[in-house]
Amino acid sequence: MQNDVRKLREGRSISQGDLARDLGVSRQTVNAIETGRYLPSLPLALAIGKYFGMTIEEIFRDDEQRGDQRMGAN
Repeated sequence: MQNDVRKLREGRSISQGDLARDLGVSRQTVNAIETGRYLPSLPLALAIGKYFGMTIEEIFRDDEQRGDQRMGAN
């Protein structure tokens, strides 16, 4: 799963700690989401989307779908 959380956070000059506090999670959780080591729960993904004013589909992308498209699968 790929995501734009780091890009969105840095684009608004928000620290991982500040984002974590606003979302009610640890800074380590934000770091793990940004690096792709942790997939957020649906409620957390929705909260991230709401925080940035975007849908979860705009922030999170499925690697398998991207791979299928590169291989010519429909």
